[in-house]
Amino acid sequence: MKTGRPRSFDRDRALEGAIAVFWEHGYDATSIAMLTKALGIGAPSLYAAFGDKRALFLEALDRYIRTYGAFTERALAEEPNAYDAVERLLREAAAAYTRPDRPRGCLLITAATNCAPQSADIVARLRGLRAMGVRALEAKIDAATRSGRLPAHTDAHVLATFYSAVLQGMSAQARDGATTSDLEQVAETALRAWPSAADQRTGDSGLAAPK
Repeated sequence: MKTGRPRSFDRDRALEGAIAVFWEHGYDATSIAMLTKALGIGAPSLYAAFGDKRALFLEALDRYIRTYGAFTERALAEEPNAYDAVERLLREAAAAYTRPDRPRGCLLITAATNCAPQSADIVARLRGLRAMGVRALEAKIDAATRSGRLPAHTDAHVLATFYSAVLQGMSAQARDGATTSDLEQVAETALRAWPSAADQRTGDSGLAAPK
């Protein structure tokens, strides 16, 4: 008799379960036993459907990016103004990182915590995705600088790195129990570091957000 996936197997539902486990525990700390329990299938079915743990994680990661983590890409694509894009990104992150029905924080940030050397490829994959996010934000800021909406001396890379660091800190705070309101206050404070129109005249770094 052949063994494999049960007829009632729902791949989308299984991926949702895998996302939750990897998101909560991280890649290395997640075992096959934890995954089979969450997915409601046996190990042979899991291997038949997804291959190994690494392949399942990468598929779950791709789904996460297209669903729970998609607010980042949407904010940068849909907001024509760089400041509005960053403000939306931070505020939506505050909500996304504290959803009551999902693990806290960001999977891209938390999944590679304390990974062993054997998981170096997973760590590199997550690092690469985070770096892509920084580059996309940098491009948005750079375009605003070239169009004159930001002071000419604005360092797009530094500013993008700063806000990416804020997002990573918000994820960590969410894991430690910070509320949505707590993270919104972090976002408001971080937005004060946005270069203001006055900086164009003074050359100072500036902390005031645009009026």
